[in-house]
Amino acid sequence: MTTVTDAKRLIHECTKVLPPVTIPLLESLGMTLAEPVVSALDMPPFDQSAMDGYAFQFEAFVPEKLFRVIGEIPAGEQTAVKPAPGEAMRIFTGAPVPAGTDTVVMQEKVRVKGEQIWIEDFQLKKGGNVRPRGSQTRQGETALDAGTTLTPAAIGLLAGLGITHVKVWAKPRIGLIITGTELAPLGTELKGGQVYESNSFTLIAALLELKIQPTLVFRSDDDENQITTHLADGIERCDIVIATGGISVGDYDLVKKAMENCQVETVFYKVKQKPGKPLFFGRRGEKLLFGLPGNPSAVLTCFYEYIAPAIEKMMGKLGPSQRLTKKTLSEGFTKREGLTYFLKGKVTGNEVAPLHAQESYQMSSFALADCLIVLEEDRSAYEKGETVEVHLFPKG
Repeated sequence: MTTVTDAKRLIHECTKVLPPVTIPLLESLGMTLAEPVVSALDMPPFDQSAMDGYAFQFEAFVPEKLFRVIGEIPAGEQTAVKPAPGEAMRIFTGAPVPAGTDTVVMQEKVRVKGEQIWIEDFQLKKGGNVRPRGSQTRQGETALDAGTTLTPAAIGLLAGLGITHVKVWAKPRIGLIITGTELAPLGTELKGGQVYESNSFTLIAALLELKIQPTLVFRSDDDENQITTHLADGIERCDIVIATGGISVGDYDLVKKAMENCQVETVFYKVKQKPGKPLFFGRRGEKLLFGLPGNPSAVLTCFYEYIAPAIEKMMGKLGPSQRLTKKTLSEGFTKREGLTYFLKGKVTGNEVAPLHAQESYQMSSFALADCLIVLEEDRSAYEKGETVEVHLFPKG
């Protein structure tokens, strides 16, 4: 059996970054820039008012001085009028500051009498309430570096620079194969020995957290030929294929046989961990194949610990993919030495509590958890108050 550390290393070594693609800006959320974005213009493109108020020349300002208001500038318009010293123009947030002025006083800090104003902001300094041209980004400067994840803020920044398309690392095409004759579709009546099929829902939801729609989803009985056909189709059409069920030792555990039928190279089979010991990882060329045990909790644990990091590397996210932290245990825990345990946990402040119902078939605790607690392979017991590694779940 492979250790958790070696399994993660092998997956990382086998995973290649996908080629870049150019896509519309609004389709790029969560993706990673494959090249720097250089600004084609100054932003803001002119000296811009940061307030509703009055623009004037600061050098002409002395206490009690009256300024004559000679016009106004709404946002989205420009003026050729150049106020002289002692003159001001009504201005609105976002509007260009007119030539001959350098400061804006907010409207709450003036007294208005007809076409004249008194400025009552004695803390105001030259350039106050003005966003200088290019103060956010200069023409020719790098606005965002390659490797930047495109968040809503990053997309907004690029839109403000007039960027319509970006070059990003492609999303992998993911195929799911859910096996098990005992699995019944939702909306049908359960027959003797059946349970509802839930693993596809779990995995699709986990992929959606990563902003990925699966390319294909197959459901298969425990039939070697059927699984082999679906697997061959997945290898042809996808970058990653994830199969659930049918990977343990048994007459009806047929996924590994189907992998062999499709000439998949076994990189490792079985990991010293709980849950998810019978994890399979293989490859054919640069295509990655994962065989997960059918128990729902093991499926999601293996996805977070092994598959999500591979997906994110394919998408050019070369830093740590998991949100790692350290917390103190709220209670002791006894485990089997020789296996790494991934416990469903709940973080409160600096503490983390192992939840009840830790068995691999139980999803009730997973539904309440916000992290996995990592208990190391060479330990058999942990005391209350010990520091442990915690893997926080993504915030979808």
